[in-house]
Parts: sequence; C-alpha cells; structure tokens
Amino acid sequence: MAYKDKINEMRNELRVMYKTIPEATQGFGALSKAVAETGPLDVKQKEFIALGMSLVMRCEPCILFHTEALMKAGATREELGDVLAMAIQMSGGPGVMYAGHALACWDELANAG
Repeated sequence: MAYKDKINEMRNELRVMYKTIPEATQGFGALSKAVAETGPLDVKQKEFIALGMSLVMRCEPCILFHTEALMKAGATREELGDVLAMAIQMSGGPGVMYAGHALACWDELANAG
C-alpha cells in the first residue's frame, strides 16, 4: 500500500473515532493546537521533534503524519536525514527500520506532487 493511501486510511479511521469519543479527541486537538501555536520553536522544529519521537516510539502512523507535516512546513530531505540519524542514534536497530519508512514516505510524497 502506498504511504499516501496509509495516511488517508488512518485519517478515515480517526474521523470515526472522533465521532465516537468527541470530548476526548477535542481535548487532544486543543492540546495539539496550543503546543503548535505557542513557544519559541517554530512549527518545523516542533515537527522534527515529533518525528524523532515517533521513530523512537515506533508509531508508523505518527511517522507518516509528521513526515507529511514536515514537507508542508518547508523541511528539506537533508534536514529529514539529519533527524532520522539522530533518531537512529537514540533507538538503535528498530530506529533504522522505522527511519526507512519515514524516508520512503518522504520520497513518495515528494515524487507525487
């Protein structure tokens, strides 16, 4: 399955969940918005942190969402590689495997549009 398809499938699953537990998901959404819109770091820097944490936590949907968000925030493939290297350093072999997903997702999305 293409990474863009995985992202869309996860978004559809989340929409169903949002309708099922709206109070919890609205609370999480408010937290996410507050974190993104405040503080001294810009959106791109925060997305780099989120991607690194996603790799270390081994959350493939998070990796894909944050990789996509980084593209929208103006990140470069070279910057992505630097973050992937740091995440690998912090997480070892499993980080290598999940970093591969992030790079493949980046390349697919970059070639699609």
